[in-house]
Parts: sequence; C-alpha cells; structure tokens
Amino acid sequence: MYDWKRVKLSMQDDMHSAIKLLDQEATRIALVVDDANRLLGTITDGDIRRGLLKRMGMDTLVGQLMNTSPTTAGIDASRGAIFLEMKRKKLLHMPIVDRWGCVVDMKMLQDQMFEQKLANPVLLMAGGFGKRLRPLTDTIPKPLLPMGNKPILEVIMERCIEAGFYNFVISTHYKAEMLRDHFDDGSQWGVNIQYVHESVPLGTAGAIGLLPADLPDLPILVVNGDLITAVDLESLLNFHNEQGGIATVCVKEYDHQVPFGVVESEGTRVASITEKPVFKYFVSAGMYVLEPQAIAAIRDRGYLDMPDFLEECISDKQGVCMFPIHEQWRDIGRINEYEDALKMTGT
Repeated sequence: MYDWKRVKLSMQDDMHSAIKLLDQEATRIALVVDDANRLLGTITDGDIRRGLLKRMGMDTLVGQLMNTSPTTAGIDASRGAIFLEMKRKKLLHMPIVDRWGCVVDMKMLQDQMFEQKLANPVLLMAGGFGKRLRPLTDTIPKPLLPMGNKPILEVIMERCIEAGFYNFVISTHYKAEMLRDHFDDGSQWGVNIQYVHESVPLGTAGAIGLLPADLPDLPILVVNGDLITAVDLESLLNFHNEQGGIATVCVKEYDHQVPFGVVESEGTRVASITEKPVFKYFVSAGMYVLEPQAIAAIRDRGYLDMPDFLEECISDKQGVCMFPIHEQWRDIGRINEYEDALKMTGT
C-alpha cells in the first residue's frame, strides 16, 4: 500500500516544493493538508502548468494552485466502487478520508490496471547535420552521441516507451545508415520502428510530410532527436486531447536579463530606471503533438519549418495550444550544451 504521507504538503509550501515532490514521487498528485491531516486540496501536474501559464512564480503558495474540491471516498467505500468512480471520472488517484475529512489512505488507478499502451505514433526527428557540435559529429550523427552508455536518441525513445508508446518513426538524412543499424526494426526494445528518409534537408517540419499513410488515425507526438527531458508525456497527450486544437507546442520558460539599467521615458523625460531587469519568455521546446489533419496538411509539401506551419494554423484559427514544461529539459545544440546535459544526467 502506498504511503500517502509521501505526497503531503502544507499551506506554507510553495510551487517549487510542489514540483519537487511531484517529480520525486512520480505520482502526479500532492495532497495539501492541515496539522490534523484534514484534506484542504490537491495539486496535480495540470495545476502546476496552469499556474505557469498564469505567470505565477515558484514562490506562489500552494493555496493559490490547489483544487479545493477534489473527489474523495470514505473509509467504508469498497475497493470496486472506488476504482469504478476513478475510471468514470478519469482519475488516477483518490484520497480516502474519514468522517472528519482527514486523509487515511490514497488509492491509485495503476494498482489494478495493466501497463498502459498508447498506439499514437511517435516521430523522432533525427536528420540534422549537428554542425554546431563538430568535430563530435564529423563521424557520427548527433542523435547517436553517447549519453552515458546509450545514444541520445535511445534515451529519448526509452522515455517514450516508459510512457506506453510503441509505434515509432525515425526521420533520417545525415549518416542515415548508422541510425538504421543501431535501431533496426525496434524489436530489441519490443516496439515497432519505421523510417522516413530526407534525400535533401526538409526543414524542421518537412519530414512529417513523408510519414507512412497507414499510421493509426491518432494524434502524433513529434520529438526533436537532440532533447534530454523528463517531461510527462502522458500528461502532454492528455492535455492535447483536452484542448481540442490541431497542434500543441511544448514550451519552456526562458529568462533573459538585460545587463544594463533600462530607461523608460515619456517624451524627453525619464519615467523610470530599472537596473538589469529580467524578462521572461516561453520558448519552443522542440516537442509537439499534431492531429492527423495537420499531418495531411504537411504531406508532400517539401521543405517546411515548424514555426511557419504553426503560423499558418494560427492564421487559419485552427487552434494551436502550448504545454509548459517544468521538468528537466536540455536542448543539445552546441558542445557546451552537450556537456551540460551529461552533467544533468550524471554521466
């Protein structure tokens, strides 16, 4: 039985503490309780991301983030009734409380379910030259650079497999034969791998137009082949399905500090001076979920960059959503970034 106290937070805890706990326990839920363990609210991965989208800081107290009316069950509820309710409401967890509202247990849907399998295709973009990583990429494609005892792309693929994905397509161009030799048909990992080959570079989205026509008619996960991240892929897919847009873009908050005092003016008069201000932006994190109609719109278009395609979708009001990443994330574009990623993963 899972010890619910491992995911306990108090009203004095902040967003940073909640994220740390969620990442540490991998339960996707935290319970906010008072000194008597009375349940005050719950915090999930979705609550954190909604807070980030509202520009809430890491010092935001959990009381501003939590769901104050979570679904609970009483101590007399049967196991079957609890899990039926969880499945009906699509809940992964349910706190069990006594007559005073104090938490005594927490049930998890995974306790009675078999391992989840997701038929959604995953496109791993592995065709780049890795020019900024030369000389490391003179003899090996960037996705095969070692990350510990495994290539980068294998680390990415195994993260997807852990989430339940098993249908993969790898796009290739530079040193394609090395990628095919390493991954083959995927049977070594118990998954299916197909390949599409860019005879000439097709940009950051063009390879999507080469995807096989017989893929499952489901949203597809697109992942750049040079990312190391702990993002919750199941939460990403669920978020996309809930939003109902044609595309979802993963974003990471990026801070930029101006190294000077910034002067605001009104005409010729100085209105304010801010010393070395920090500006926050959301930047694309190189991961996307696309609806089948998006794939159809890209098919056979040749060279195409993802920002250009997404701008078209936005102009056509087709619905492009963003999914904020709070987990570890590292783009490996330069040698120093590769070295940082090695340190981040302890390799």
